[in-house]
Amino acid sequence: MERTLCIIKPDAVRNNNIGNIVAMIQAGGFRILGMKQMTISPAVAGEFYAVHKERPFYGELVEFMSSGPIVPIALEKANAVADWRTLIGATNPADAAEGTIRKLYATSVGENAVHGSDSVENGLREVGFFFGEHELI
Repeated sequence: MERTLCIIKPDAVRNNNIGNIVAMIQAGGFRILGMKQMTISPAVAGEFYAVHKERPFYGELVEFMSSGPIVPIALEKANAVADWRTLIGATNPADAAEGTIRKLYATSVGENAVHGSDSVENGLREVGFFFGEHELI
């Protein structure tokens, strides 16, 4: 079994899509190990996305992720990382496949509804960033 992190981003929270996205997660066969709604400061968002610090979109990403509530969700499933990335679709919703989360709920490349871990190693690290083991069921 693999773990991966979903973050329902501020745009999707603001647009009342938490339930729709959770329903898609469950229909996709993922087990929800932990879920919470929270806000994060720019410093915490910057720490989480530190891997992108040298990229031109880093500042906008940090600002966006700290602009309102988010919903981190720890997911588990065989092949979780790849299956989650398939379910969320391409970063640009215009390029995302029909029926994917980003095609349905993202508004732009920058406000793309959800985060998904890009590797098994990052999935474990990212779940640990938002959840202690005692918070996971």
